[in-house]
Amino acid sequence: MGSVARITNISARSETSFEDAVRLGISRANQTLRNVSGAWVKDQKVEIRDGEIVAYQVALEVTFVLDD
Repeated sequence: MGSVARITNISARSETSFEDAVRLGISRANQTLRNVSGAWVKDQKVEIRDGEIVAYQVALEVTFVLDD
């Protein structure tokens, strides 16, 4: 038997790195969604203040499998 999945878009921000932003986004998605099975990083950007990077932000498409 097959399965059906849904995709949702989320944004996550970290003051440390892009990788940390992705981890935070996935961690938060797992608190709300069941059966998270994958994610794509669709976009990345940095916030700059006074010539320095102060934050990293990612846009994610998170896939989760719907319950039968």
